[in-house]
Amino acid sequence: MADDSQPLLTGLLRQVSRSFYLTLRVLPGAVRPQIGLAYLLARTTDTIADTDILPTQERLNALGLLRARIMGHKREPLNFGALARQQGDPAERTLLEQVEQSLALLDELTPEDLGLVRQVIDTITSGQEMDLLRFEGRADGPLSAVSDNCPWRARNDTPCQIIALQTEADLDDYTYRVAGCVGEFWTKMCRAHLFPEAKLDDAQLLRDGVRFGKGLQLVNILRDLPEDLHQGRCYIPADSLSRKGLCPNDLRSANTEPKFRPLYHALLNSAEEHLAAGWAYTAALPVGQWRVRFACALPVLIGVRTLELLRKVNVLDAGQRVKVSRAEVKDLMLRVATRLPSASMFKALYPGK
Repeated sequence: MADDSQPLLTGLLRQVSRSFYLTLRVLPGAVRPQIGLAYLLARTTDTIADTDILPTQERLNALGLLRARIMGHKREPLNFGALARQQGDPAERTLLEQVEQSLALLDELTPEDLGLVRQVIDTITSGQEMDLLRFEGRADGPLSAVSDNCPWRARNDTPCQIIALQTEADLDDYTYRVAGCVGEFWTKMCRAHLFPEAKLDDAQLLRDGVRFGKGLQLVNILRDLPEDLHQGRCYIPADSLSRKGLCPNDLRSANTEPKFRPLYHALLNSAEEHLAAGWAYTAALPVGQWRVRFACALPVLIGVRTLELLRKVNVLDAGQRVKVSRAEVKDLMLRVATRLPSASMFKALYPGK
Protein backbone atom coordinates (compact mmCIF):
# COMPACT_ATOMS: atom_id res chain seq x y z
CA MET A 1 0.00 0.00 0.00
CA ALA A 2 1.48 3.34 -1.01
CA ASP A 3 0.19 5.80 1.58
CA ASP A 4 1.14 8.94 -0.31
CA SER A 5 -1.23 7.93 -3.09
CA GLN A 6 -4.11 7.58 -0.63
CA PRO A 7 -5.88 10.86 0.22
CA LEU A 8 -7.49 9.22 3.25
CA LEU A 9 -4.07 8.46 4.73
CA THR A 10 -2.79 11.96 4.15
CA GLY A 11 -5.35 14.76 3.98
CA LEU A 12 -8.11 13.23 6.09
CA LEU A 13 -5.74 11.88 8.72
CA ARG A 14 -4.21 15.32 9.04
CA GLN A 15 -7.67 16.81 9.64
CA VAL A 16 -8.81 14.34 12.30
CA SER A 17 -5.55 14.31 14.25
CA ARG A 18 -2.86 16.87 13.63
CA SER A 19 -0.65 15.58 16.45
CA PHE A 20 -0.79 11.93 15.43
CA TYR A 21 -0.37 12.86 11.80
CA LEU A 22 2.98 14.46 12.63
CA THR A 23 4.03 11.26 14.37
CA LEU A 24 2.83 9.19 11.44
CA ARG A 25 4.83 11.22 8.92
CA VAL A 26 8.01 10.46 10.85
CA LEU A 27 7.51 6.68 10.64
CA PRO A 28 9.27 4.66 7.94
CA GLY A 29 7.20 4.00 4.83
CA ALA A 30 7.24 0.25 5.51
CA VAL A 31 4.79 0.66 8.42
CA ARG A 32 3.24 4.08 7.86
CA PRO A 33 0.22 2.96 5.77
CA GLN A 34 -0.77 0.08 8.08
CA ILE A 35 -0.53 2.15 11.24
CA GLY A 36 -2.25 5.09 9.53
CA LEU A 37 -5.14 2.91 8.37
CA ALA A 38 -5.56 1.38 11.83
CA TYR A 39 -5.70 4.87 13.31
CA LEU A 40 -8.19 6.04 10.69
CA LEU A 41 -10.51 3.12 11.45
CA ALA A 42 -10.15 3.66 15.19
CA ARG A 43 -11.06 7.33 14.77
CA THR A 44 -14.11 6.25 12.79
CA THR A 45 -15.32 3.91 15.52
CA ASP A 46 -14.56 6.58 18.12
CA THR A 47 -16.61 9.14 16.19
CA ILE A 48 -19.56 6.76 16.17
CA ALA A 49 -19.24 6.05 19.89
CA ASP A 50 -19.04 9.77 20.71
CA THR A 51 -22.14 10.82 18.76
CA ASP A 52 -24.10 11.18 21.97
CA ILE A 53 -26.97 13.02 20.31
CA LEU A 54 -28.07 9.53 19.21
CA PRO A 55 -29.41 6.82 21.55
CA THR A 56 -26.84 4.34 22.87
CA GLN A 57 -28.39 1.38 21.07
CA GLU A 58 -28.13 3.10 17.69
CA ARG A 59 -24.45 3.74 18.26
CA LEU A 60 -23.89 0.16 19.41
CA ASN A 61 -25.63 -1.11 16.29
CA ALA A 62 -23.47 1.10 14.06
CA LEU A 63 -20.30 0.00 15.84
CA GLY A 64 -21.33 -3.63 15.44
CA LEU A 65 -21.89 -3.21 11.70
CA LEU A 66 -18.54 -1.50 11.21
CA ARG A 67 -16.76 -4.04 13.37
CA ALA A 68 -18.25 -6.90 11.35
CA ARG A 69 -17.01 -5.32 8.12
CA ILE A 70 -13.52 -4.77 9.50
CA MET A 71 -13.36 -8.35 10.74
CA GLY A 72 -14.50 -9.63 7.34
CA HIS A 73 -17.71 -11.18 8.65
CA LYS A 74 -19.96 -9.14 6.34
CA ARG A 75 -19.57 -7.46 2.95
CA GLU A 76 -22.74 -5.38 2.74
CA PRO A 77 -21.95 -1.69 2.09
CA LEU A 78 -22.36 0.64 5.04
CA ASN A 79 -24.32 3.86 4.87
CA PHE A 80 -23.55 6.15 7.78
CA GLY A 81 -25.08 9.21 6.16
CA ALA A 82 -27.49 9.83 9.05
CA LEU A 83 -24.66 9.53 11.53
CA ALA A 84 -22.48 11.83 9.45
CA ARG A 85 -25.12 14.54 9.46
CA GLN A 86 -24.95 14.62 13.27
CA GLN A 87 -21.26 15.60 13.25
CA GLY A 88 -20.34 19.20 13.90
CA ASP A 89 -16.74 18.61 12.86
CA PRO A 90 -16.40 18.47 9.05
CA ALA A 91 -13.49 16.01 9.25
CA GLU A 92 -15.47 13.58 11.40
CA ARG A 93 -18.40 13.92 9.01
CA THR A 94 -16.07 12.97 6.17
CA LEU A 95 -14.76 9.99 8.15
CA LEU A 96 -18.25 8.52 8.23
CA GLU A 97 -19.18 9.49 4.69
CA GLN A 98 -16.04 7.83 3.33
CA VAL A 99 -16.09 4.73 5.51
CA GLU A 100 -16.29 2.45 2.48
CA GLN A 101 -13.10 3.98 1.05
CA SER A 102 -11.35 3.34 4.36
CA LEU A 103 -12.57 -0.26 4.45
CA ALA A 104 -11.41 -0.81 0.87
CA LEU A 105 -7.83 -0.15 1.99
CA LEU A 106 -7.97 -3.30 4.13
CA ASP A 107 -7.91 -5.32 0.91
CA GLU A 108 -4.48 -3.89 0.09
CA LEU A 109 -2.87 -5.28 3.26
CA THR A 110 -0.95 -8.53 3.42
CA PRO A 111 -2.73 -11.30 5.38
CA GLU A 112 -0.32 -10.82 8.29
CA ASP A 113 -0.83 -7.06 8.47
CA LEU A 114 -4.57 -7.45 8.02
CA GLY A 115 -4.66 -9.78 11.00
CA LEU A 116 -2.85 -7.24 13.18
CA VAL A 117 -5.10 -4.37 12.11
CA ARG A 118 -8.22 -6.46 12.73
CA GLN A 119 -6.97 -7.54 16.15
CA VAL A 120 -6.27 -4.02 17.40
CA ILE A 121 -9.53 -2.55 16.04
CA ASP A 122 -11.51 -5.44 17.51
CA THR A 123 -10.01 -4.74 20.94
CA ILE A 124 -10.47 -0.97 20.71
CA THR A 125 -14.08 -1.37 19.60
CA SER A 126 -14.78 -3.73 22.49
CA GLY A 127 -13.62 -0.99 24.87
CA GLN A 128 -15.83 1.58 23.17
CA GLU A 129 -18.82 -0.75 23.39
CA MET A 130 -18.16 -1.41 27.06
CA ASP A 131 -17.98 2.33 27.66
CA LEU A 132 -21.32 2.90 25.99
CA LEU A 133 -22.96 0.15 28.01
CA ARG A 134 -21.34 1.28 31.25
CA PHE A 135 -22.52 4.86 30.86
CA GLU A 136 -25.81 4.02 29.14
CA GLY A 137 -27.95 5.63 31.82
CA ARG A 138 -25.98 8.87 31.56
CA ALA A 139 -25.85 8.83 27.77
CA ASP A 140 -29.54 8.43 27.10
CA GLY A 141 -31.22 10.30 29.90
CA PRO A 142 -30.98 12.98 32.56
CA LEU A 143 -28.63 12.55 35.47
CA SER A 144 -31.51 11.53 37.70
CA ALA A 145 -32.03 8.46 35.53
CA VAL A 146 -29.20 6.69 37.34
CA SER A 147 -29.86 7.97 40.85
CA ASP A 148 -32.09 5.21 42.25
CA ASN A 149 -29.28 2.66 42.39
CA CYS A 150 -26.62 5.02 43.68
CA PRO A 151 -24.59 3.09 46.33
CA TRP A 152 -23.95 6.30 48.29
CA ARG A 153 -27.59 7.37 48.60
CA ALA A 154 -28.01 5.67 51.96
CA ARG A 155 -25.05 7.56 53.36
CA ASN A 156 -26.27 11.09 52.82
CA ASP A 157 -29.58 10.75 50.97
CA THR A 158 -28.04 12.55 48.01
CA PRO A 159 -28.36 10.73 44.68
CA CYS A 160 -25.09 10.19 42.86
CA GLN A 161 -25.36 11.89 39.50
CA ILE A 162 -22.25 10.39 37.94
CA ILE A 163 -21.52 6.85 36.80
CA ALA A 164 -18.03 5.62 37.64
CA LEU A 165 -15.87 2.62 36.91
CA GLN A 166 -16.08 0.35 39.93
CA THR A 167 -12.57 -1.00 40.50
CA GLU A 168 -8.92 -0.41 39.67
CA ALA A 169 -9.12 -3.59 37.57
CA ASP A 170 -11.86 -1.93 35.50
CA LEU A 171 -9.61 1.07 34.89
CA ASP A 172 -6.67 -1.12 33.93
CA ASP A 173 -8.86 -3.15 31.57
CA TYR A 174 -10.25 0.00 29.94
CA THR A 175 -6.83 1.56 29.38
CA TYR A 176 -5.64 -1.69 27.81
CA ARG A 177 -8.61 -2.00 25.47
CA VAL A 178 -8.45 1.53 24.09
CA ALA A 179 -4.68 2.17 24.20
CA GLY A 180 -2.54 -0.61 25.64
CA CYS A 181 -3.49 -2.86 22.74
CA VAL A 182 -2.15 -0.17 20.40
CA GLY A 183 1.28 -0.65 21.97
CA GLU A 184 1.08 -4.35 21.10
CA PHE A 185 -0.02 -3.61 17.56
CA TRP A 186 2.68 -0.97 17.03
CA THR A 187 5.37 -3.33 18.39
CA LYS A 188 4.37 -6.32 16.27
CA MET A 189 4.03 -4.23 13.12
CA CYS A 190 7.40 -2.51 13.53
CA ARG A 191 9.12 -5.75 14.57
CA ALA A 192 7.86 -7.55 11.49
CA HIS A 193 8.71 -4.86 8.95
CA LEU A 194 11.59 -2.84 10.37
CA PHE A 195 13.85 -4.95 12.58
CA PRO A 196 12.88 -8.64 12.34
CA GLU A 197 16.44 -9.84 12.96
CA ALA A 198 17.32 -7.56 15.89
CA LYS A 199 18.16 -9.33 19.13
CA LEU A 200 15.53 -8.02 21.52
CA ASP A 201 13.63 -9.27 24.54
CA ASP A 202 10.31 -9.53 22.73
CA ALA A 203 8.27 -10.40 25.82
CA GLN A 204 9.59 -7.37 27.69
CA LEU A 205 9.16 -5.15 24.65
CA LEU A 206 5.50 -6.15 24.38
CA ARG A 207 4.91 -5.63 28.10
CA ASP A 208 6.48 -2.18 27.95
CA GLY A 209 4.56 -1.39 24.76
CA VAL A 210 1.28 -2.17 26.51
CA ARG A 211 2.25 -0.03 29.49
CA PHE A 212 3.28 2.75 27.11
CA GLY A 213 -0.24 2.85 25.66
CA LYS A 214 -1.89 2.56 29.07
CA GLY A 215 0.21 5.44 30.36
CA LEU A 216 -0.78 7.77 27.54
CA GLN A 217 -4.45 6.92 28.05
CA LEU A 218 -4.22 7.40 31.81
CA VAL A 219 -2.68 10.84 31.26
CA ASN A 220 -5.67 11.72 29.07
CA ILE A 221 -8.11 10.45 31.70
CA LEU A 222 -6.47 12.43 34.50
CA ARG A 223 -6.22 15.59 32.39
CA ASP A 224 -9.81 15.37 31.12
CA LEU A 225 -11.41 14.58 34.48
CA PRO A 226 -13.53 17.78 34.73
CA GLU A 227 -14.84 17.37 31.19
CA ASP A 228 -15.77 13.73 31.80
CA LEU A 229 -17.48 14.62 35.07
CA HIS A 230 -19.48 17.24 33.22
CA GLN A 231 -20.59 14.47 30.86
CA GLY A 232 -21.69 12.38 33.86
CA ARG A 233 -18.89 9.85 33.69
CA CYS A 234 -15.97 9.15 35.97
CA TYR A 235 -12.96 6.97 35.20
CA ILE A 236 -11.65 7.25 38.76
CA PRO A 237 -12.73 3.91 40.31
CA ALA A 238 -15.61 4.13 42.76
CA ASP A 239 -13.88 1.69 45.12
CA SER A 240 -10.82 3.94 45.31
CA LEU A 241 -12.98 7.01 45.94
CA SER A 242 -14.97 5.21 48.62
CA ARG A 243 -11.80 4.39 50.54
CA LYS A 244 -11.15 8.15 50.70
CA GLY A 245 -14.69 8.85 51.87
CA LEU A 246 -15.72 10.24 48.51
CA CYS A 247 -18.27 9.45 45.85
CA PRO A 248 -18.05 10.43 42.16
CA ASN A 249 -20.53 13.25 42.63
CA ASP A 250 -18.18 14.90 45.17
CA LEU A 251 -15.67 15.52 42.38
CA ARG A 252 -17.94 18.09 40.78
CA SER A 253 -16.83 20.58 43.44
CA ALA A 254 -13.38 22.14 43.21
CA ASN A 255 -13.45 22.38 47.02
CA THR A 256 -13.12 18.59 47.21
CA GLU A 257 -9.59 18.71 45.76
CA PRO A 258 -7.64 18.61 49.08
CA LYS A 259 -9.42 15.40 50.08
CA PHE A 260 -9.12 13.97 46.58
CA ARG A 261 -5.47 14.98 46.07
CA PRO A 262 -3.79 11.87 47.60
CA LEU A 263 -5.75 9.54 45.33
CA TYR A 264 -5.27 11.76 42.31
CA HIS A 265 -1.53 12.02 42.86
CA ALA A 266 -1.33 8.24 43.31
CA LEU A 267 -2.90 7.91 39.87
CA LEU A 268 -0.46 10.48 38.49
CA ASN A 269 2.34 8.31 39.90
CA SER A 270 0.84 5.26 38.22
CA ALA A 271 0.71 7.07 34.89
CA GLU A 272 4.31 8.19 35.36
CA GLU A 273 5.41 4.60 36.02
CA HIS A 274 3.70 3.49 32.81
CA LEU A 275 5.42 6.26 30.88
CA ALA A 276 8.76 5.21 32.37
CA ALA A 277 8.09 1.79 30.88
CA GLY A 278 7.33 3.58 27.61
CA TRP A 279 10.71 5.28 27.77
CA ALA A 280 12.41 1.93 28.46
CA TYR A 281 10.57 0.63 25.41
CA THR A 282 11.85 3.52 23.30
CA ALA A 283 15.42 3.12 24.52
CA ALA A 284 15.34 -0.63 23.77
CA LEU A 285 14.56 -0.08 20.09
CA PRO A 286 17.51 -0.51 17.70
CA VAL A 287 19.56 2.69 17.57
CA GLY A 288 19.35 2.75 13.78
CA GLN A 289 15.55 2.97 13.95
CA TRP A 290 15.69 6.69 14.66
CA ARG A 291 12.33 7.42 13.05
CA VAL A 292 10.51 4.98 15.35
CA ARG A 293 12.49 6.15 18.37
CA PHE A 294 11.53 9.74 17.61
CA ALA A 295 7.86 8.79 17.13
CA CYS A 296 7.85 7.05 20.52
CA ALA A 297 9.98 9.52 22.48
CA LEU A 298 7.88 12.57 21.72
CA PRO A 299 4.54 11.36 23.20
CA VAL A 300 6.34 10.00 26.27
CA LEU A 301 7.97 13.35 26.96
CA ILE A 302 4.76 15.28 26.28
CA GLY A 303 2.96 12.92 28.66
CA VAL A 304 5.57 13.44 31.38
CA ARG A 305 5.33 17.20 30.96
CA THR A 306 1.53 17.00 31.19
CA LEU A 307 1.83 15.12 34.47
CA GLU A 308 4.16 17.80 35.81
CA LEU A 309 1.56 20.46 35.02
CA LEU A 310 -1.29 18.42 36.50
CA ARG A 311 0.53 18.18 39.83
CA LYS A 312 0.46 21.99 40.11
CA VAL A 313 -3.24 22.67 39.59
CA ASN A 314 -6.58 21.89 41.16
CA VAL A 315 -7.72 19.41 38.54
CA LEU A 316 -11.33 19.65 39.77
CA ASP A 317 -11.39 23.30 38.73
CA ALA A 318 -12.67 23.12 35.16
CA GLY A 319 -11.18 26.54 34.48
CA GLN A 320 -7.63 25.25 34.88
CA ARG A 321 -7.35 23.32 31.64
CA VAL A 322 -3.90 21.77 31.35
CA LYS A 323 -2.23 21.49 27.96
CA VAL A 324 1.39 21.44 26.87
CA SER A 325 1.92 24.50 24.70
CA ARG A 326 2.82 24.29 21.03
CA ALA A 327 6.06 26.09 21.81
CA GLU A 328 7.00 23.39 24.32
CA VAL A 329 6.09 20.65 21.87
CA LYS A 330 8.29 22.23 19.20
CA ASP A 331 11.11 22.52 21.71
CA LEU A 332 10.74 18.85 22.64
CA MET A 333 10.75 17.86 18.98
CA LEU A 334 14.00 19.74 18.43
CA ARG A 335 15.64 18.29 21.53
CA VAL A 336 14.66 14.73 20.60
CA ALA A 337 15.84 15.16 17.00
CA THR A 338 19.22 16.59 17.96
CA ARG A 339 19.95 14.01 20.67
CA LEU A 340 18.90 10.89 18.80
CA PRO A 341 22.40 10.16 17.43
CA SER A 342 23.90 9.97 20.93
CA ALA A 343 22.70 7.16 23.20
CA SER A 344 23.78 8.98 26.36
CA MET A 345 22.26 12.31 25.34
CA PHE A 346 19.06 10.61 24.25
CA LYS A 347 18.77 8.76 27.56
CA ALA A 348 19.25 12.03 29.44
CA LEU A 349 16.16 13.50 27.78
CA TYR A 350 13.92 11.64 30.21
CA PRO A 351 13.44 13.58 33.46
CA GLY A 352 15.49 12.11 36.31
CA LYS A 353 17.73 10.09 34.00
